[in-house]
Amino acid sequence: MNEAIRTEMQRDASAATMKTTKSVQVLSQHVVEVISDSGEGAQRCGQALGGLAAKMGNGVWTMEIIPAEIRPPARSVAGASGNRIRIGSGRVTNGGDEADLVVAFNEQVLLGRVRSRELRPGCTILLESMWRESPDPAIVNAYVETFAELVSAGFKVIETPMERESRKIMSDPRKGKNMFALGVLASIYSLDLDLARDQIALTFGKKAKSVIDVNVRLFDAGFAWAESNLDFKYSIPAERPTEPQIVVNGNTALALGVLASGMEICAMYPITPATSASHYLSEVFENVGGIVHQAEDEIAACAFAIGASYAGKCTVTITSGPGYSLKQEAIGLAVMGEIPLVVVNVQRGGPSTGQPTKGEQSDLFAAMFGSHGDAPKVVMAVSTLEDCFYSMITARKIAETFNMVVVVLSDAHLAASQQPFRRPQFNESWMAPPIDQSAVPPGMKPYDWDEETGLARRFIPGQPGGMHTLTGLAHDRDSKVAYDTDTNEQTLRLRSLKLAALQKTLKAPPVFGDPEGDLLVVGWGSTRGAIEEAVEGLRKEGHKVSSLHLTFLQPMASGLKEVMSRFAKVMTVENNWSDKLEDTIIDENNRRYAPLAMLLRARYLVDVDCWSEAQGRALKPGFVRKALLKKLQN
Repeated sequence: MNEAIRTEMQRDASAATMKTTKSVQVLSQHVVEVISDSGEGAQRCGQALGGLAAKMGNGVWTMEIIPAEIRPPARSVAGASGNRIRIGSGRVTNGGDEADLVVAFNEQVLLGRVRSRELRPGCTILLESMWRESPDPAIVNAYVETFAELVSAGFKVIETPMERESRKIMSDPRKGKNMFALGVLASIYSLDLDLARDQIALTFGKKAKSVIDVNVRLFDAGFAWAESNLDFKYSIPAERPTEPQIVVNGNTALALGVLASGMEICAMYPITPATSASHYLSEVFENVGGIVHQAEDEIAACAFAIGASYAGKCTVTITSGPGYSLKQEAIGLAVMGEIPLVVVNVQRGGPSTGQPTKGEQSDLFAAMFGSHGDAPKVVMAVSTLEDCFYSMITARKIAETFNMVVVVLSDAHLAASQQPFRRPQFNESWMAPPIDQSAVPPGMKPYDWDEETGLARRFIPGQPGGMHTLTGLAHDRDSKVAYDTDTNEQTLRLRSLKLAALQKTLKAPPVFGDPEGDLLVVGWGSTRGAIEEAVEGLRKEGHKVSSLHLTFLQPMASGLKEVMSRFAKVMTVENNWSDKLEDTIIDENNRRYAPLAMLLRARYLVDVDCWSEAQGRALKPGFVRKALLKKLQN
């Protein structure tokens, strides 16, 4: 008998034995990954699954899995493209630990995830079976060897004929079997079919009705196949939200925040992973009178933004690490001219081109100290997707109140993640009042600094009595070039006082947990969800550990030293580099600490330790937990 026929018969017999009544296992949460080659729709499938679960009332966090290359070779180990979806019965704040279930469109992209240790031991894998029957012997051998390797490693591998079943509905299922996979997942997780079909209609809303109909049929086929062929089924209890919510990624939330803040101009140059924020703005900004200006490069984008702000608008420029480096000289001009400007840096791995599609928290020092000369800037970091929205309103208010540059640090992990949060209700207080263009009082100078706060009235070109010359040179109160030593030092002092004035308005963030204990964990940015989940778990086990998450990195709020003093040990958890004491050459004399730890040690003279990871992925709460336990035990 032909080997392929024998294998087919064995699989059919195996499927027949699974057509039994299934018991539904109730779970508190599960982590699912859908992975494929680029262009096969795994990301769309994952996003649809996340949206569907959110509509049912589950807590959801989705994370895009993006290869380093735009279009890597098909069936390559490093080419996995897709989505990670964590579904919970309560609020979910991060992507979780290793995956519990994976849908893979080929075995090679799956190998990449296995080698990156992204799958938990015993993980269930639904693997596209078409490669076993490929006409190319090399592909068949690769598939068979990988299948055997996965089974021997303890994974539960279920061959799934996605291509074969989808071909019954469409002639080229390469871009359609993602909806078959969605149907399979809807069956596994007991999701609402009507809501699922509505989600598909939303996903393909800009397509013709015939396209939507085909995708619904593919979904139904996947659901039916799973009901007949899989012997397991899960349910993750959900509670429908009682108030309107939105589900967007971090970049879209940033863009929506720009709209809500009243900023009218975004000047940018495309750069991964920040570009999608300006893409969204380009679709909707014009509807509210806004403008997206795509410049010829990052330097020009920043210069355009500064010019627009000088003319009376408050402008935002959005970029990532390499682009932020290019903007540094122009940012110095905004500091010297005291022109309000909001700069968003969606951080990625570095240095140089680094890892364009991977996230890190590696630009903190660049944001704070990157400019030549003393150039005080406000630096704040977003820690949740909801933060991404509201941070833009806060940034605009600070920029225009203090006539300063405000840098907002996000990162690739937040940029491409989705989570439901309460739909913002517009508040007129978000908007800045109209620019005061009344005549400048006689005798008022362009830089009439207040001696206590460093603040001065903002002059707008064209204001009667406000004519003056602006340059990037050191200047006096009349905006005249001044090289004398006293004026230079005085202006440095007054620009610095503005940071001090803002600092007086800041309150220390609340402590997550008890106000005192054995260990305080300090974090910033996108690590918040993983840190707080790890801390919460340890607290339930009786450990006296708490955490503190900072929004303002420059200036820092008052009271932080007092908070740290109430704990026996303090450490930071960060998604960037720090030297490891396990390396024989590293000791306390040459160790490089993670950036926030260095800042806290220098400012407060407190012995702050650190644990960090820079693997191009979001921190996992399980890894954070191990690091905290180790610190508690030492």
